[in-house]
Amino acid sequence: MTSRDAILAAVRANQPTPVSLPEVPLFKASAPSLVEQFQENLIRMGGKLAALDDASDLGALTKSLFADAKIVCSATPEVRGSRGIDKTAGPAALADVDVAVVRAAFGVAETGSVWLSEDDLQVNALGFLAQHLIVLLDPADIIGNLHQAYRDPRFKTARYAVLVTGPSATADIEGVLIHGAQGVRSMTVVLVSP
Repeated sequence: MTSRDAILAAVRANQPTPVSLPEVPLFKASAPSLVEQFQENLIRMGGKLAALDDASDLGALTKSLFADAKIVCSATPEVRGSRGIDKTAGPAALADVDVAVVRAAFGVAETGSVWLSEDDLQVNALGFLAQHLIVLLDPADIIGNLHQAYRDPRFKTARYAVLVTGPSATADIEGVLIHGAQGVRSMTVVLVSP
């Protein structure tokens, strides 16, 4: 037996008794309106919010927000993009996308975040390589806080998932904030039911 094997055998033989994790309370949301709290926190993090009464206006909204966009790539059937998503192509194929449109599974009012998985993005890089990100979110799918978000069973089943809060940003020590330094330059959440 090598010294490595002896050390590992001793560690395995002397493991402490397993202790279950404590139950974390839900910390119920105290805001009177989850939508208002979501909007406030999204804007605080550099994001924008838009509301629509009719999902049929999504194409027009996309064009009005980004009139100069040449390549719009949509991962949702509600908006028709100028380029389709090829799941077999590499992420670099999305490097020239001006606007990406996705639908989030849910939003978190406490942080103004949206939860996106590989099912929502179709190609994970879509949410990060595009210049601008439009996220469709059903207002009924806004939950109060991160404690509720982490209890969602999709966290355990998704191969890839991310909570996105606003556009990419970086700041130097003097406090100069720059959006879009390492990812999307803008993120607009559109509150619209599917």
